[in-house]
Amino acid sequence: MRTVVRCLFLFTIVLSGVSAVAEEPDPQFVALYKSKCAACHGADGKATQPIYPNLAGQYANYLEQALKEYRAGTRKNAIMAAQAASLSDADIRELAAYYSAQPGSLYTPSAHASNKP
Repeated sequence: MRTVVRCLFLFTIVLSGVSAVAEEPDPQFVALYKSKCAACHGADGKATQPIYPNLAGQYANYLEQALKEYRAGTRKNAIMAAQAASLSDADIRELAAYYSAQPGSLYTPSAHASNKP
């Protein structure tokens, strides 16, 4: 019985360590993709031109969904489709986490805000 409890305890520790490692962004990966994204979206996700969207401070789930749609071809943009084509789901999560953690100017209006002109 003790052996079973010990094995379960060790198994739980190993699993918790694996999930903690998976959540930490890979600095080399982020640096590589930051350099690719920076041409349009800026070094830290603040767009270089008004025609490009700001990524800094954007919701991570939105960024993930957008990149997956570019990769699948359901969202149309030739440049973004090419950029997203080689990304795995884990890569997309890392990029979304990185850009959503950057300070940005994302504004979410209150549902109770006045609609005065």
